[in-house]
Amino acid sequence: MPALTVDPFASTVRGIDEPHPARAELRAAGPLVQAEAPASGPAWIITDNALAREALVHPQIVKDPAYAPASWDPRTAGLEPTAAAQPSLTTFDGPAHEGLRRAHAPLFTARRMNDYTERITDIARDLLTRLAGRGETVDLMADFTTRFPLTVVCDVLGVPLDRIDQAIAACRGMYGETPEEVGRAMAAFGDLAAAALSDGRDGLAVELRDRVPEEITETQLHYLIFTLIFAGQLTTDPSLGFLLARAFSSEEGPVDAFVRDTLRLHSPAPYSLWRFTSAEIELAGVRLPARSPVLIDIQGINTDPGRPIGPDLTFGAGHHYCTGAQLAQLELGAVVRVLRSDFPSARLAVPYAELRQADLGGIQGSRLVALPVVLRG
Repeated sequence: MPALTVDPFASTVRGIDEPHPARAELRAAGPLVQAEAPASGPAWIITDNALAREALVHPQIVKDPAYAPASWDPRTAGLEPTAAAQPSLTTFDGPAHEGLRRAHAPLFTARRMNDYTERITDIARDLLTRLAGRGETVDLMADFTTRFPLTVVCDVLGVPLDRIDQAIAACRGMYGETPEEVGRAMAAFGDLAAAALSDGRDGLAVELRDRVPEEITETQLHYLIFTLIFAGQLTTDPSLGFLLARAFSSEEGPVDAFVRDTLRLHSPAPYSLWRFTSAEIELAGVRLPARSPVLIDIQGINTDPGRPIGPDLTFGAGHHYCTGAQLAQLELGAVVRVLRSDFPSARLAVPYAELRQADLGGIQGSRLVALPVVLRG
């Protein structure tokens, strides 16, 4: 198996349409590639579409961080609490995951999300109109791409909208350099969840409370709501930047197809979340020991010229397909439609080719460094 010469987890700054320097090398190295994990030790990256779909439903490739290498520091590796410590859609597997997913999934169907179309459109219009009122060049990455998805997900869940600044601060606090900073952010998310569940609120958080298994505690419910808020911002924020940049520089076309193509080209998450082998298995002819870390190269597979026609892996596949996929696409489409209808003269303030994206490193995705635009004028 050839050794990689480029770190696939390295931070980079590059042009908006320039792929990560490791992407082509990963693809050329074969369907299953060994790399050095950010938290140390070997990790296995799947670069083939068919093998990825096999791994996503493999019963012995699991999400529970309890199966992470014993040498990994959970904080350094960016791991959630183990499934035993905290129920979560992103760490449960098997029947436990099925039960928790049954509580969530009906709340986020296309039909349910479509009920929020007008409200989401109004939020996009209001925020963009406020920015346009300044009559100057504005950087949409400075606040809008964070504030819009957080306002939407908080509104849908029933978090009072006077808490949006608190939600923004909490999301940014999750990147704190010390455990104390992250702890304060988690406490703030707990407050947001409690506010969404308070008497008189009627958002999806209240519906979720009534649907989760009865053994779920209040603290555990708050964590489930945290994951919905944080994930709703973490992935939609960077996607929105790429979408807007393309919208300002592309000819008009069907909005839904435009959104989907942008998500394929600029996947919100370049890799899947970490998965781990719960026992020794064979994958693509390679024996993987128990507790081996496994990733899916979503970005590489989505943009592979040889990928067969069919659904991409932007939102995953199988049992862990992203619960918020419909909401994310609805949000992104709403922004494009508002731009086309309300801001027909909006334009980039710099040439498209000068826009830059920055990777945070690890398995996190890239985000535009800045997106200066003129909304009216």
